[in-house]
Amino acid sequence: MPLDELTFFLEKHEAEVVEEFRKQVVVSNHDQFRGMIHLNGQAMYRLVVGYLDGRISREDIKHLAYKVAHERNQAEINIGDFVYNVCLGRQLLCDLLQKGPFSPSTLVPAMIKINECFDHFLVHAVSRYTSLRESDLEEKKLFIERSHKDRLTILGQMAASFVHEFRNPLTSIIGFSRLLKEDYPSLPYVDIIENELYQLNYRVSQFLLVSKKGEVYKTKERFQMQGLFEEILAFLYPNIVDVNANMTCNIDPAFVLDGYKDEIKQVFINIISNALDALQKKVGDKEVVIEAFQKADVAVIRIANNGAPIPVDLLPVIFEPFFTTKELGTGIGLYVCKEIIEKHGGTITCESTEERTVFSMEFLL
Repeated sequence: MPLDELTFFLEKHEAEVVEEFRKQVVVSNHDQFRGMIHLNGQAMYRLVVGYLDGRISREDIKHLAYKVAHERNQAEINIGDFVYNVCLGRQLLCDLLQKGPFSPSTLVPAMIKINECFDHFLVHAVSRYTSLRESDLEEKKLFIERSHKDRLTILGQMAASFVHEFRNPLTSIIGFSRLLKEDYPSLPYVDIIENELYQLNYRVSQFLLVSKKGEVYKTKERFQMQGLFEEILAFLYPNIVDVNANMTCNIDPAFVLDGYKDEIKQVFINIISNALDALQKKVGDKEVVIEAFQKADVAVIRIANNGAPIPVDLLPVIFEPFFTTKELGTGIGLYVCKEIIEKHGGTITCESTEERTVFSMEFLL
C-alpha cells in the first residue's frame, strides 16, 4: 500500500511540478516545438508514475524517448540543453518526493525505480538523436557529392564544347609558330610564344580530361619513365628558371610503364608545377626531388619539394574537385591527377611537413 500512496501523491501534485518545469526549462527561440516541451515533460512525469506501479514497460519508455528524440532532431537543438531539461525534470520530481510524508523504506526503492526510468529514457533518447543526426549528415554528404557530380557533368559539357571551339585554332597557331621558328630562327620571342601556347594547350587538355572525352580512340603504350621526365622538365624549363629551383632526378633507366603516356605526363606536369608554385616565395635553397623506381611488383614515383607545407586540415581534401588554395586556380588539377592515376590502377597520396611535401604514386606491375 505505501507504493499506492506514493503514486497517488505524485498524481495529486502533477500540475504544480509540470508548471515549475515549464518555468525553468531551457528552450531555444528557434525551436519549432518550444510550446510542446512542457507537454513532453508531463508525458515523462506520467510515464514515471506508471513505471512505479507497473503499468508502464521499458518499451513504453523507449517509445516516448524516440518521439522526443525525433522532435529534438527536427528542432536542431543543442543535445546538452535536452539532457539538462531531462535532469531538471528528474530533480523536480525527486525534490517533491523528499517533501512528502514517506519513510526511507518506501522512498529509497521508489527513487531507484524513478532513476531507472529516467536513465532508460535518456539512453534511448540520446542514442536515437545521435543516430538521426548521423543519418542527416550522411544525407547532406550525399547531396554535396551529387552536387559535385552535377557540377562536373556541366563542366564536362562546357569543356567538350570549349575544346571543340578552341583546340582547332590553337593547333593552327602552334603549327604556324613552329614554321615561323624554322623560317626565322633568330626571331626574338618566338620561343616564349611557343612555350606559352604549349602551356595553354596543357590547360585545355586538363578540361578535356575532366570532360571524359579524352579516352576516345586512344591506345595504351609502353614508355620509358626517364625519357618522359626529360620531356616534362624541358617543357617546364622556363618555370624552373623563373623560380630558380634545383631539380634532382633519381630515375631508374630501366623503369617502364604501360598506360596512356599523355595522361601520365599531365599528372607529373601538374604536380611539378604545383611544387614550383610552392617554392615561389621561399627564401633560401629551393629544391624539387623526383624519384622513380621499381621494387618487387610495384612501381613508385615520388615528387617532393621543400616549399611551404600544405596545412594539415586541408590534406584530406586536396584531391576533391573544385578545391583550390590558389587565387586563380580552377581546383581541378589534383582531382584530374587522382582520376588518371586511379584509371591506371594506381594510387596517389600526399604527405606534408615543415621540411617537405611529397606526392607518392604507386602502380602494380
